Amino acid sequence: MRLVVVGSQWGDEGKGKVTDFLGQKADVVVRSQGGNNAGHTIMIGNEKFALQTIPSGIFNPHIKNVLANGMVINPKEALKELNNLKARGIKDFQLYISNRAHVIMPYHILLDGGYESLKGDHKIGTTKKGIGPCYADKVNRIGIRIGDLIDKESFKEVLANTLPIKNMELKMLGLEPLDFDQIYNEYIAYGQELAPYVCDTSYLLNEEIANDANILFEGAQGSMLCLDHGSYPYVTSSSPTAASVPVNAGIAPKYIDHCVGICKAYTTRVGEGPFPTELKNDLGNLIREKGHEYGTVTHRPRRVGYLDLVVVNYAKRISGIDSLALMLFDVLTGIDELKICVGYKLGDKEINTIPATLREYAKCEPIYISLKPWHEDIADIREYNKLPQACKDYIETIEKYTGISVDIISVGPERTETIIRKDVFKK
Repeated sequence: MRLVVVGSQWGDEGKGKVTDFLGQKADVVVRSQGGNNAGHTIMIGNEKFALQTIPSGIFNPHIKNVLANGMVINPKEALKELNNLKARGIKDFQLYISNRAHVIMPYHILLDGGYESLKGDHKIGTTKKGIGPCYADKVNRIGIRIGDLIDKESFKEVLANTLPIKNMELKMLGLEPLDFDQIYNEYIAYGQELAPYVCDTSYLLNEEIANDANILFEGAQGSMLCLDHGSYPYVTSSSPTAASVPVNAGIAPKYIDHCVGICKAYTTRVGEGPFPTELKNDLGNLIREKGHEYGTVTHRPRRVGYLDLVVVNYAKRISGIDSLALMLFDVLTGIDELKICVGYKLGDKEINTIPATLREYAKCEPIYISLKPWHEDIADIREYNKLPQACKDYIETIEKYTGISVDIISVGPERTETIIRKDVFKK
């Protein structure tokens, strides 16, 4: 079976726990897009691991972990992450890096910060990890790929062609140009260290499909950060939807069997842009602290709001979500004023989709339904029928307004603190 996990909101939905949980049944776990601007937090026992580049199957020596061609990879940070895992005892793993993935270079990081500083009040709120400039070079056909990085002569040639252009951009932003020899010597060393992991991952994945392997495609970011369908321009630089997986992994669309949407029990957002259900009050602060809503990568406080089912339904449309995993459900325990947004009011109209322009989206007012709170501790519950009725009402309201079954419910951060209503990952 080939299963895709996607974020159904603005990212940070708790995908790390689900990919780790589902990954126990996988033969292969794949990251297909994005870079080290994404963060997956995984709890194993009392140990907390924050992954930014490496797939969550890395903790199981029997799982093949793939960084696919649609990714942009910072080799320095990827190696640092690997070395940190090794230092913590994670030494027996299988890792495969696409020779067609693009390389985040030091000038990408400098340009990311430089361009952001020019935008003034219109900043996107990027992580300044160089992701956007790297994807821009890919589109402009002046990028450097992993296959180049591990070949000394090829790397020398493409860097010589690219660096003058990037140095010109740096000068235009008032930044110092970079030295060819310094970059070449540093990055060719990274390439040699990564070389044993590099291969044609599209070929590998198609071989695994032919062998009927269980493959998990883990999402980075969320559907509302999709470059094409998200709240543009406050989006990431790639598409985190299920539709993007085939091209970013080098497989045919017909091989995707099921899509799980990861949905936080409330809504959060990092960075700028419209957020109709945002709670700019004590309740929002309370949920933020209870849910530890601070960025895995940036540590920035996340904006917090009520669950927005217009957003979830939009994600369902663009990704074909078959099941929902409801995350951080336990955070809502003891929250006396519970609401769910089931539509928007735009002027004198009621709408159930996301407007294309920020101007219109900023005018949307949420249409809420109120629900009864619960105060019982649900962390030890493992069967749906044993949840308090108010919990079941909340879940069944989500199912009613989205038409998607909530098959996984997280009642705590650890792998075991999960209610499974349906096995979504089986052959």
